[in-house]
Amino acid sequence: MADLKVSIGALELRNPVMTASGTFGYGLEFQDFVDLSELGGIVVKGTTLRPREGNPYPRMAETASGMLNCVGLQNKGVDYFCEHIYPEVKDLPTQVVVNVSGSTIEDYAETAHRIGELERIPAIELNISCPNVRQGGMAFGVTSQGAASVVKAVRRAYPKTLIVKLSPNVTDIAEIARAVEAEGADAVSLINTLMGMAIDAERRRKVLSIGTGGLSGPAVKPVALRMVHQVSKAVGIPVVGLGGIMSATDAVEFLLAGATAVEIGTANFIDPGVSTKVVRGISEYLARHGFSSVREIIGALEN
Repeated sequence: MADLKVSIGALELRNPVMTASGTFGYGLEFQDFVDLSELGGIVVKGTTLRPREGNPYPRMAETASGMLNCVGLQNKGVDYFCEHIYPEVKDLPTQVVVNVSGSTIEDYAETAHRIGELERIPAIELNISCPNVRQGGMAFGVTSQGAASVVKAVRRAYPKTLIVKLSPNVTDIAEIARAVEAEGADAVSLINTLMGMAIDAERRRKVLSIGTGGLSGPAVKPVALRMVHQVSKAVGIPVVGLGGIMSATDAVEFLLAGATAVEIGTANFIDPGVSTKVVRGISEYLARHGFSSVREIIGALEN
């Protein structure tokens, strides 16, 4: 059997398959459907310094080849996570990564610091697609300067593996990846959702409560593959690929494009057991093509 182990900074994964933030709860909710010990890791839902109610309903909508969401980072805050969620997840048989979000640089740094004090959480994924309230609501991740500033502050406050999740809603994602690498990111993950909207023609109204939302699912995969390939050529740190992965073949494509690991998101809503099927499918692909390690196919795309 092929060796599936990969490393992202100091974070060691038994295989390259993780679940994406916001699609797998805290992992606890999926234990009846998935053997968590078969996964490389899980990225739990977004955590902020203070509790957030999220956006009003409706905040999810199906599309022809994906879904839109504007959940708005609903969570009970980092203190609640540390006191109530962490005791429940710290002994899960896989790597647990916390997705960290914020509206100011100080919020990001303080949340990361508190998560960093939790012994059994080896890494965070920094979501820099959140609005920077001091710059009129513009997301940190849409400019190199904004992305670099938040990563620099978090790097000072957080000593463990730092994965930075990049927004695709930019002109040059490779430039932003280089900026966060320069400020100490151990890895980047991409892509976050693409901005979209849905309209109810009969009612002549927007479907989502705030009008727009993040598009995920199969529709975004070609964009995600292109950006993962671009970024993997631009930086020297590992890239985690996500966006429309529905099968093992999709995951292999991301690995070939340059991703060291992948995250499965929207597919979890369709098939709660998809992540372990992807792990097995990658193993079968490696055996079929005579590879002894998954690392042999990372970035092995032939022109």
